[in-house]
Amino acid sequence: MRTTLIKYTVNLNYMSYLKFDKTLLTNLEESLPIEYLRTNKYGAYSSTTVTGCNTRKYHGLLVTPVPELGNDNHVLLSSLDETVIQHGAEFNLGIHKYDGDNFAPRGHKYIREFNCELISTNTYRVGGVILTRESFLVLNEPRVLLRYTLVDAHSETTLKLRPQLAFRNVNELTQRNNQVNYNYEEVENGIGTCLYAGYPTLYMQLSKECQYRSCPDWNVGVEYPREQVRGYGYKEDLFMPGYFECQIKKGESIIFSAGISPVKTSGLKALFTRELKLRHHRDSFFNCLKISATSNILTRDGKEYIIAGWPWFKVRARDTFIALPGSTLIIGDEPEFQKIMAPAMAALRAYMHDNKCDDVIQEINAPDIPLWALWAVQQYAKYVSPAQADKLYGGFVQEIIDHIVNDEARNLQLRPNGLVYTYGGDEKAVSWMNATDFGRPITPRTGYLVEFNALWYNGLKFAIELLGLKPGNDERIAKLTALAELYEDNFQKIFTAPGGYLFDYVTETFADASVRPNQLFAIGLPYTPMTKPQRKAALDMVTKELLTPKGIRSLTPKAGLYRPYYWGNVTERNYAYHNGACWPWLLGIYAEAYLSVFTRSGVAFIKRRLTSYEEEMSKHCIGTLSEVYDGNPPFYGHGAQSLSVNQAEVLRAMRVLEDYVPEEDLRKK
Repeated sequence: MRTTLIKYTVNLNYMSYLKFDKTLLTNLEESLPIEYLRTNKYGAYSSTTVTGCNTRKYHGLLVTPVPELGNDNHVLLSSLDETVIQHGAEFNLGIHKYDGDNFAPRGHKYIREFNCELISTNTYRVGGVILTRESFLVLNEPRVLLRYTLVDAHSETTLKLRPQLAFRNVNELTQRNNQVNYNYEEVENGIGTCLYAGYPTLYMQLSKECQYRSCPDWNVGVEYPREQVRGYGYKEDLFMPGYFECQIKKGESIIFSAGISPVKTSGLKALFTRELKLRHHRDSFFNCLKISATSNILTRDGKEYIIAGWPWFKVRARDTFIALPGSTLIIGDEPEFQKIMAPAMAALRAYMHDNKCDDVIQEINAPDIPLWALWAVQQYAKYVSPAQADKLYGGFVQEIIDHIVNDEARNLQLRPNGLVYTYGGDEKAVSWMNATDFGRPITPRTGYLVEFNALWYNGLKFAIELLGLKPGNDERIAKLTALAELYEDNFQKIFTAPGGYLFDYVTETFADASVRPNQLFAIGLPYTPMTKPQRKAALDMVTKELLTPKGIRSLTPKAGLYRPYYWGNVTERNYAYHNGACWPWLLGIYAEAYLSVFTRSGVAFIKRRLTSYEEEMSKHCIGTLSEVYDGNPPFYGHGAQSLSVNQAEVLRAMRVLEDYVPEEDLRKK
């Protein structure tokens, strides 16, 4: 399987956009919006801003699942304030925001560089002292490691570390209270403490013998401005149990470990070195997206899944099937595709046959999930081989087809005209456009949904393709072919809107003429009932009305419901979510649609669209793409720090472009 990708991608100054100097770092207006996020396949993550000042309630050095307390992550270690001591003078490197735009202790003024090309590394300078702090999570366990190295010093230096603990659900905030447990146990070079019943003990240890001084106190009134802007509670009190203190010599490295089990501290340096070797360099746009895509993979009970996004999303069925090809096949990892597909396929089968929803994969009961599963297998056939796809997943494909044809699919009815119909979308969200207000969909879509039908026809033709690989399937091929031909006869009658583009959804009494991106799937999927002139007319409308430098708008600006800016309180953001906000993940199908229509002349155009994403690697959450972007300039990123489908489908768009060979070139061969 070929893995050399994206030869054309611009490399800006050898990824200097993942290195930030003091000019930016000391300017809080510029540096506070820039975050980083690291995950470890366990479901834990570590995230804060490049200055170390937490601006979200979701930020923390160690945020981890606590299965005994439910499905959400929990912030255990919120931050670790470092203090450098020389000649009795203390220089605190930490920073927190308080009421009235007050920041203390303003340690950002000592930062000289933040580098995230390999691992997150801060360099501080205090007079003659140069100190680096490197951090990452240990793979497959809830443990964060921080390595402090004294690069230069001209006199005796002491390092003081003061942990700030939250012990709370990521969706909540904690306040000073009398229920906190002040007790701690002494362990090798550190302590273990558990603030509240039900939580695991957090063990904080150093690789060097140190002094721990217990002086419990509260850091009161810490503010998270990102939550304030989003209309949520934003003030918190953090518990400080005490501090660690040890001497550090020039050239020496000391490692701090925080995890839910104790470690042998003599092995911390070896552990750090081993784990460091497993990290990959973010030295290109492609590698940034590759690392971001793989960081969404979760291992649980020996099975692998794709988390829909960070920091608050869970494993969701639709996101899994959409993100699966780009997160595995496009980066040359066929075995990973199979590992993730196995539990996803089992979950869908359990729902289709027994109406049983999965404990891990959410929303498996959405009506379009079987259609996205067909598409994912089709991508496997494309990037591995049709024969291998038929061997591993051919039976699954035919099961899905039969499930729909035999009228067994819940809320995906095959109509006599060959198209599929969905009920109740005006009462409950049924598609990926699923934002709600008081439980009702903000973007109601019901009846014949255009992407549902595009995926159905494409999946049907793909099933016929697989059947043709083996003899003895003539009768079934004829039956499915007749169904496909019936669909072809009726698709244009149902969906063609005045002006040549496609209605977004159609019921018996209404056709939604809103220009939305869902019609792209009817234009760009491998099998489409549309002629080339028809595809061009629809694509021209999408390009004119919906294309932006950061993705495809969810609604034309000409619509009365258009909300281009994704900001404000929860309600305001929900109304913009699919009524103007633009989505990077749609570039995958847009690239396929554009090249299918414009062939060779479209190559340079798609290249420019992809290049516009590269600057995002140094913005917002660095090295990844935000959940959504504003539909109008300057197209700021918002929402979750990272969304799996965005990384995956931009990667796939790259591969589509690199692999593109016009049909006329194929005929010449």
